[in-house]
Amino acid sequence: MQDYDLVVIGAGPGGYVAAIRAAQLGLKVACVDAHPAPGGTCLRVGCIPSKALLESSHQYAALENRLKQRGILVSGVTLDLNKMMSHKERVVRALTGGVKSLFKKNGIDLHVGRGRLEGPGRVVVGDGQTTLSAKSIILATGSRPASLPGITMDHRFVLDSTDAIALSSAPEHLVVVGAGYIGLELGTVWRRLGSQVTIIESLDCILPGTDRGTADLAQKLFARQGLSFVLGARVTQVTVDQDDCAVHIEGGDAVTGDRVLMAVGRQPHTEGLGLDTLGIALAARGVIPVNDRFETSATGVYAVGDVIGGAMLAHKAEAEAVSCVDMIVQGTPAGDRPMIPSVAYTDPEIACVGATEEDLKRRDVPYRAGVFPWIANGRARSHGTLDGEAKILAHRESDQILGVHLVGSQAGELIAEAVVAMQLKATSHDLANSCYPHPTLSEVLKEAALAVHNQALHI
Repeated sequence: MQDYDLVVIGAGPGGYVAAIRAAQLGLKVACVDAHPAPGGTCLRVGCIPSKALLESSHQYAALENRLKQRGILVSGVTLDLNKMMSHKERVVRALTGGVKSLFKKNGIDLHVGRGRLEGPGRVVVGDGQTTLSAKSIILATGSRPASLPGITMDHRFVLDSTDAIALSSAPEHLVVVGAGYIGLELGTVWRRLGSQVTIIESLDCILPGTDRGTADLAQKLFARQGLSFVLGARVTQVTVDQDDCAVHIEGGDAVTGDRVLMAVGRQPHTEGLGLDTLGIALAARGVIPVNDRFETSATGVYAVGDVIGGAMLAHKAEAEAVSCVDMIVQGTPAGDRPMIPSVAYTDPEIACVGATEEDLKRRDVPYRAGVFPWIANGRARSHGTLDGEAKILAHRESDQILGVHLVGSQAGELIAEAVVAMQLKATSHDLANSCYPHPTLSEVLKEAALAVHNQALHI
C-alpha cells in the first residue's frame, strides 16, 4: 500500500492540472492513468493533434488557392499525408513529454494502469498489484466518442474522431454525422485535403447551442468552401457494402460515401471505475453528480471535467481542477467560477462566451446587440481574411456584457479578451472607451462595443 494525500484518477487536462496544483500547495500526489503518455484525449488524440492537422491543411489550402491572389505563384504543390501525420505525432510527443516533465518537477508519481476505486480512500491500479491510499481522490477520467442507437463504429468505415485524425489517405466522400465543433473541424480538414464532405445534422442549424445568427453566418461561409449540409435529418442507421457506406435518414434519401465520421458528441468515461464500491450512482447521460464543491456522494471523493457533464472542454476541466484542489486544501476556491469560452478551430474560427441572443430572449433579459464585420477591419483587409463578424450583447440597462460571439480569422485568440471583460463584469462602454492598437484584428471588438450604442466608427 502506497500512501498519498491525494490520488487523481486520469491524466488528462483535468487530472494532470489537479495533480500539479495540489503538489504546488504542498500535497503528496499520485496520478493514475491507463496510458503511459499523460495528457489524456486532449493531448494524445483530440484537441492537440486535430489542431496540428487543421493548421497543416490550412497552409496546404493557402498554397493551392490563396497565395496567388497576393502575387505569390507556386507550382507543383503536392500533399504528403504521411509527413503531415508525422508532424502531428511530433507535436503530441513533445506535449505529452512536457507533462511528464511537469510531474517530475513537482514530485508527482505517475502510476500507469487503469485506476479504480476499491472502498473508502483506496485506488487499485491496473491488475491489482498496486494499491494506493489517500484522504482525497479526484476522478478525472474524461469522456469518449458517442454514437447513435444501433450504429456501431467499426473504426474502418464508420469512424470516431480518433480514427478521423489518423487516416492514411483522404476519403473520396466523407459523410459526417453531427454539425458540432468536432464534425466541422474534421470535416474542414478533409475538405481541404481533397475529400468531398457532407455534414448531416438532426437540428435545423449547425453548431447546436451557438448564437443562431453566428451559426447561420458560419454555415454560409463553410458552404462557400464546398462543404454540403443536410439539416433537420435524423440518422437511423449506417450500412456498409464493400467500400460504400450508406447513412440512412428518416423520411429521406440515404447519403452514400466511402467513410462515415460519427461526431455526435461525447459521453463520460466511467466504466470500471468502481463507483459502486462507494455507492456513487450515475445521473442522467452517465455523468457523476457533484455539488458546487465538486464533491461526490462519497466522502473524500471529488470529480471534475467531462465526467461531471456540462461543456466537455479541456479548459473547463482545467479550471474545475484548480477550483477543486483549492477547496480541498484551502477550503475555498481562489476566485469566482470562471467564464468558459468555446472555440471551433475552423476557417474562419468561431469563438463564443456567455449568453446567446436566443438565451436572452427566452429569459426576457433586455439587451442591445452590437455587430461589426471583419471586412471593415484594416488588418483583416491586409490579411485578405474578410469573412466574419463580431457580436457583443450587453444588458440594455446596466450595459454589462452578457455574451460575445465571433466568426472570423483568429477569433479563438480574440475571445480571451471578452472572457476577461466578462469575468470582471465589464460594460460595452469599458471596451468602447479603451484604446486599441491599430491596425489589429482586436479592433473588431472595440467597434462591436461601439455598435452596441450605434456609435461604430468604421462602418
